[in-house]
Amino acid sequence: MNRDTICVQGGYTPGNGEPRQIPIVQSTTFKYATSEDMGKLFDLEADGYFYSRLQNPTCDLVAKKICELEGGTAAMLTSSGQAANFFALFNLCEAGDHIVASSTIYGGTFNLISVTMKKMGIDATFVDPLCTEEELNAAFRPNTKVVFGETIANPALTVLDIEKFATAAHAHGVPLIVDNTFPTPVNCRPFEWGADIVTHSTTKYMDGHGAVLGGAIVDSGKFDWMAHAEKFPGLCTPDDSYHGITYAERFGKEGAFITKATAQLMRDFGSMQSPMNAYMLNLGLESLHVRMQRHCENGMAVAKFLEAHPKVAYVNYCGLENSPYHALAEKYLPNGSCGVVSFGLAGGREAASTFMKELKLAAIETHVADARTCCLNPASSTHRQMNDEQLKAAGVPAELVRMSCGLESSEDLIADIAQALDKI
Repeated sequence: MNRDTICVQGGYTPGNGEPRQIPIVQSTTFKYATSEDMGKLFDLEADGYFYSRLQNPTCDLVAKKICELEGGTAAMLTSSGQAANFFALFNLCEAGDHIVASSTIYGGTFNLISVTMKKMGIDATFVDPLCTEEELNAAFRPNTKVVFGETIANPALTVLDIEKFATAAHAHGVPLIVDNTFPTPVNCRPFEWGADIVTHSTTKYMDGHGAVLGGAIVDSGKFDWMAHAEKFPGLCTPDDSYHGITYAERFGKEGAFITKATAQLMRDFGSMQSPMNAYMLNLGLESLHVRMQRHCENGMAVAKFLEAHPKVAYVNYCGLENSPYHALAEKYLPNGSCGVVSFGLAGGREAASTFMKELKLAAIETHVADARTCCLNPASSTHRQMNDEQLKAAGVPAELVRMSCGLESSEDLIADIAQALDKI
């Protein structure tokens, strides 16, 4: 089916007399007639549910829709996008391993990899997304287990050259994980360009209404774990904590990654998305293809206005022809990127502060990709854990303002921006 149709009808086909909308299975546990019946579930010898911390029917149906949208073979939901990224990375890495990542990723994910996972014994090297192939390959080590990047970085709005990063990852026998939150599968499917795993903060455009937190992980089913068995013992050797199952042997390329993440990581960390959140997420997914078109139209209109304004020093939006990422956007995002625009004010930090105080329609929020326009100065909020050097490397200097254009009239958005700029 076309992605537009999948947004509306994917993941769930009701039978005769069954609910037309995905049912909310609001239960922590599930009843069985015998211990033997339940034992088959614990041994992964049968399909079914026994405890919602691991799997829930509502969550699985919504995950299936997202899997279809991305063109993957298996998927799971998590409690947040941050949980999705952690699970996707930790599913492959353990103490003593190494990650190669783009330097312009979201500040929270940068902190996850550079600080928290480092405390777990996992090291990382960050590379400029515009690095040469030689510079990218030089970042790899014998203990590198995965490469990570964002299709469109938040909030730097750099565009990842997915093919370049995928080629390098595969040359070193490791998969590429791409966070596809901003374009969503409506505007880009990273699997078509060589990515192996895709993650999402479903809190953003997929929900689209600022209502529910959530995350998702989707596996392409293409990476051959057993061909690199020495690199991935967690997938390719028996799991003593789960009945000695070797995931790559039992579930193959198509299902090993998500099964391990569910049976092992979700079991131990418990970052499950609630059935109610999954239900509400699905309501957002049903209009995703329609909303993304309007978000992109508003983003382009605002970016063009800002580009011509004398009080704006620069604008980051890959849809603009003078963007250094315009060629990559035409390749990977021909139908549009997202509604998020970042820009720097000529007056620096003070001008950014004045601008944000004077906005009437756009709200100051730690959020993006909502139906309502919101605005943020990352250096003083989401990225405040970074020093000046890290902020510059991540593309979020002090004067930078990130504006997420919602679904309002573009004329009203531009009028609000214009009056706030006039106050500087």
